[in-house]
Amino acid sequence: MTLTGKRAIYRGVVTVNEQHVAPGPKPKPRLEARDIQGLKYFKLIRDLLERLHGHKDCPNRKLHYDEYASLLMLYFLNPVLTGLRSIQQASGLRNVQNKMGVNRASLGSLSEAQHVFDPALLGEIFQELAEQTVAADAAKRPQGLAEELDVVAYDGTLLKALPRMVWALWQDQEHRGVKVHLEFDVLRSVPRAARVTEANASEIEVVRQGLAPGKVYLLDAGYVEYAFYEHIRQAGSSFVARLHDNAAYDIVQERELSDDDVAAGVTFDRVVRLGSKPTQGDLSAPVRLVQVHVKSPPQLGLARRRSKVSSKKTFRHRPEEYDLLLVTDLMGLSAAVIAALFRYRWLIELFFRWFKCVLGFEHLVCEKPEGVQIMVYCALIVSLLITLWTGRKPTKRTLEMIQLYFQGWAELDELEAHIEGLRTAAD
Repeated sequence: MTLTGKRAIYRGVVTVNEQHVAPGPKPKPRLEARDIQGLKYFKLIRDLLERLHGHKDCPNRKLHYDEYASLLMLYFLNPVLTGLRSIQQASGLRNVQNKMGVNRASLGSLSEAQHVFDPALLGEIFQELAEQTVAADAAKRPQGLAEELDVVAYDGTLLKALPRMVWALWQDQEHRGVKVHLEFDVLRSVPRAARVTEANASEIEVVRQGLAPGKVYLLDAGYVEYAFYEHIRQAGSSFVARLHDNAAYDIVQERELSDDDVAAGVTFDRVVRLGSKPTQGDLSAPVRLVQVHVKSPPQLGLARRRSKVSSKKTFRHRPEEYDLLLVTDLMGLSAAVIAALFRYRWLIELFFRWFKCVLGFEHLVCEKPEGVQIMVYCALIVSLLITLWTGRKPTKRTLEMIQLYFQGWAELDELEAHIEGLRTAAD
């Protein structure tokens, strides 16, 4: 191989001025102003976060709470930003500084912010937005369900954490995980509350601490605890939950099925005293037990999905037909409506898919619990803002259009035409 100047490549080693440098990944291109365009919509975010500006203020602080939250939201809205260093680099661009009202932030300031700022203040803004946000394409209220009742699904999802995040306990000393507990209003298709804990935290205890009256809680089999169901009732709310197939109960009454119940796949509707003798006292009154036969939809020409191996090395099969055993304290609704309510629980799984896979909340740029909580609130506020802008549930296509606009590839009138099309379809 011929040598050109003082640079040569021999056996995978680069020689520059007789210094040997091991090959490695190419450095990422420097962020330019043209990569972050069209920040008109951030004027709304600036106004929304303005009240946070004076929080924990001091003379030598250049990064304020509202600026920190704005930069995190920009991180979710622009795929060019991939980590804390790219957020820091973006803060030094004049276009970002002028339209977002931020100053250039150092890496130290961005890292320290999670220790300084109170996530509860951002949570209040999230709550206010959630109360005024409704998606036009949300699920419809089932017939017979009282108007004053909110229907909420509750579940948790795991995020991988760094080994140095010692508070995020999980399987062993070598693995760390963060759990996001989410309350999702299925009839408005918006998140209502969120909390961050270590992966090993009890999901039942987290829900128990936030119980409120006037709700119907939709719960999967991971929340089976009869005393917990009683706590929901004592809080002035109701529940529709999935039981394990081997649940013990004594039949008090066999209820007659209507044609609508049979059409919905209901095989029986019973009033029962739930639990074996040691646990029957956990519930102060009988409850309903509704069994629904479910047929999985066809795969639409796709290959049948294989069974997955769980963390306990056991196989989780996906049968084409199976029975759901549902328990509820709602005595006045038909069994078909109970089955429909539990099907709405799947909407929180779809939102988790949006949250983690589409919006991209998997790479944590914060390590402290308070920092991760701020990140969660910022991502949820972005989701709510998209719903407020479009009038519909956030989708991958809409996020892509917004991202193209923030990168300068789409013009403002094209983004507004896209949003207006969604609003027209919603109307």
